Amino acid sequence: MTDKSLLADLAAYLFAHTDAETARTPSERELAEHFSVSRGQIREALAILEAMQIVERRAKSGIYLTQSRASVEALALFARAGLPLDPVQIYEAVELRKIHEIKASELACERATEENYEALRAILARSEERLSAGEPLNKEDRDFHLEIVRATKNSVFYRVCSVYYVMGEARLPIYFSDPDRGRRSHAEHLQIFEALVRRDGNLAQALMSAHLQGAESYWKGLIERGTPVDGSGPTKPDPLLENA
Repeated sequence: MTDKSLLADLAAYLFAHTDAETARTPSERELAEHFSVSRGQIREALAILEAMQIVERRAKSGIYLTQSRASVEALALFARAGLPLDPVQIYEAVELRKIHEIKASELACERATEENYEALRAILARSEERLSAGEPLNKEDRDFHLEIVRATKNSVFYRVCSVYYVMGEARLPIYFSDPDRGRRSHAEHLQIFEALVRRDGNLAQALMSAHLQGAESYWKGLIERGTPVDGSGPTKPDPLLENA
């Protein structure tokens, strides 16, 4: 078992086997026996989960789940492990992604190289092919948006934005299951690309804002109606979103 798979599997196991009343998880010894690894490996994995604010290790007491304080990286780990994400956190992640990518489009107008433009052209060409074949654009959509972030030449910015797409891996296919939505998205991508080529930062930001507003409204609508947003089961409307 690799360190990465242990981390995701351990997180999923802790969520499934934590005492509902106390939030206490199985012990290091029990976890090591279950995963057939050493206690040292479990201890190292728990240290990472603690840094992500998923668990808290209390001296002479045990290990406790603290997922309500989980970091953004932890939410990505939950997605990789197949754990259902809180619907409000999903909406908030989409909202934060919008804020970041609007700024990314402005910076990309200033910093993009011909290499970035060529990558975007290739992604748009693949999108055309998939639309012609009646296939969804979830992968091309991700690649298009992350290439714009890559064009900012800010590696930390890129890593932060990449987390949003890890969290959305299970949801993008749902969003792009509607062929008309895929065609509209592609048309908007073409407009954004032209603004980037012209290095018109104001136009690129405006187009990106309008483009992502549609996705934000879509997910908010699903949550308010209690519709499943990640294939994990029905959601319940949240009063904060109902009044937003």
